[in-house]
Amino acid sequence: MDYTVAMQRAIALSENGLGKSAPNPIVGAVIIDATGNLIAEGFHNRMKSNDHAEIVAIKSAGKSAHGATMVVTLEPCDHIGSTTPCTQAIIDAGIATVVFAVSDPNPVAAGGAEKLRTSGVIVIADVLKEVAAHSNRAWLTKIKKNRPFFTWKVAATLDGKSAATDGSSKWISSEISRADVQKLRRQSDAILVGTNTVITDNPKLIPRGDFVGYSHNPIRVICGERELPHDAAIFDGASETVVVKSQDLDLLVEKLNELDINQVFVEAGPTLASAMVKHALIDELVIYQAPSLLGSGKAFYARDFDSTIADQMRLQHISTQVLDGDIKSVYRVRNGA
Repeated sequence: MDYTVAMQRAIALSENGLGKSAPNPIVGAVIIDATGNLIAEGFHNRMKSNDHAEIVAIKSAGKSAHGATMVVTLEPCDHIGSTTPCTQAIIDAGIATVVFAVSDPNPVAAGGAEKLRTSGVIVIADVLKEVAAHSNRAWLTKIKKNRPFFTWKVAATLDGKSAATDGSSKWISSEISRADVQKLRRQSDAILVGTNTVITDNPKLIPRGDFVGYSHNPIRVICGERELPHDAAIFDGASETVVVKSQDLDLLVEKLNELDINQVFVEAGPTLASAMVKHALIDELVIYQAPSLLGSGKAFYARDFDSTIADQMRLQHISTQVLDGDIKSVYRVRNGA
């Protein structure tokens, strides 16, 4: 059987867990019968319960899971943590075949495929592996690099300016682009800015709009040494606010790791964001380019040395779309790799 369609559904389900699963990965699972008909499905949502996606799907399927096939985005775990191993639940449910996309790189939880095979379950690996890995890139990066995944958001003119010479920046991008940013905020575990952004713009850093299934706001993280006004909007109690009063980016990462988060949405100005690029901390750039020119103003990225064309940082293009005249592009930052 071709499991592509079932895996596509599992991947789409897994993305419902963005902003809801940390410190665990996003995972989606579907259970299908011998003819490929959907029996049950589920995704991991720590805001509702500790049940992993496999357990959610098994509970939904009930006795229908016996002899069926489970298609899941990540290799089922084989360790006892806050829940029992998913492998044992799969075996107990009588599932005959397990198809997964990405092998679990976490040494604590790995080994699920082998456990299932030795228990008589047919196991098929690597179905739509690259697609599933891209969806789960934040958690996979955290396991690999022992730090969260950093997505840098920029709104800029066509000539690369993120603010005018007087510091004003509202609004460069369109209303539709700004609505799109709210979705990305919601899918993140934390929003990061520098102290200068708080002092200059006084942002709330709370996702605007109604988002079904989200009962909490991302953590707000402020990095820098400048004193913040006591009445700043970020202290309004609408979400947890963490101030890292330092320019030491290693200390910032240490604090973010203590918060047990997977993905950080960086909305910092050019000083902090450029320092993070230099420190190899930015993994992805999302830029909204407005059909406008400023000529003078603040560039969204700055280096503190004279450069030649050989010094340019090449990015890997992921996607581009048009949003009411703005061009939204997503790039992977290679970080020297």
